[in-house]
Amino acid sequence: MRRAVAALEPVTDRFVLVSTGNVYADHSRPGADETVPLLPPLAGDVMTDMDVYGQAKVACEAAVRDGFGDRALVARAGLIGGPGDWSGRSGWWPWRFAHPVGADGAVLTPDDPDLPMSLVDVRDLAAWLVRCAALGTSGVFDAVGEPDTLGGLLSASREVVGHDGPVVAAPADWLAEHGVQEWMGPDSLPLWISDPQWRGFGGHTGAAARAAGLACRPVRETLRDAAAYEEHREPSEPRRCGLSDETERRLLALLGH
Repeated sequence: MRRAVAALEPVTDRFVLVSTGNVYADHSRPGADETVPLLPPLAGDVMTDMDVYGQAKVACEAAVRDGFGDRALVARAGLIGGPGDWSGRSGWWPWRFAHPVGADGAVLTPDDPDLPMSLVDVRDLAAWLVRCAALGTSGVFDAVGEPDTLGGLLSASREVVGHDGPVVAAPADWLAEHGVQEWMGPDSLPLWISDPQWRGFGGHTGAAARAAGLACRPVRETLRDAAAYEEHREPSEPRRCGLSDETERRLLALLGH
């Protein structure tokens, strides 16, 4: 990033950096904004592993803002979803509701409907970034979706695929006891965060970005198109999040489904 800034600053009008909400030092408070203190910047020049991802992004932001000043826009993206979401986080829930494995059509969910969680469509984010570059918008923005909850996203996921089977909600302690992971990765329930130190990660308001023109389509459209992407992924492509059919059947059976 430092090399890019040094090379581009003399010949480029603007710099738009897609950063991340991981730059913040505190993720415990829902309803936060861009004033939350940042992590210390990465001390070296190379991000050695994902444990220092946030610090690396802080260093990248500093390089861009030092080089371009008020000619820079820093977009701290939250959860991005929609068609092409290789992580599966935005597509797994509607896909699972479309393909339930419980004998009665049941789907296992975390019992945490009020967890703050928003989803920004990749197409809306991209369009806004291009528009900001054209208009000369500068500053730092939390580029996140409209404020929502995990329960709201799960309900929308059910609606877009027409799921009418049981929703079996399990408490966090029970899920952890049975090896269910949070957020993403193998044998996870995507988008769920029980760690109190991270409860606010998906709850930034995004008010400044909306005031600067970020317009989000209805989340149902994002989830519908993410589900369509999931349906057409290559069979050989591994899913990067969600419970396996076998694991979910076993857990549902333990809960009487």
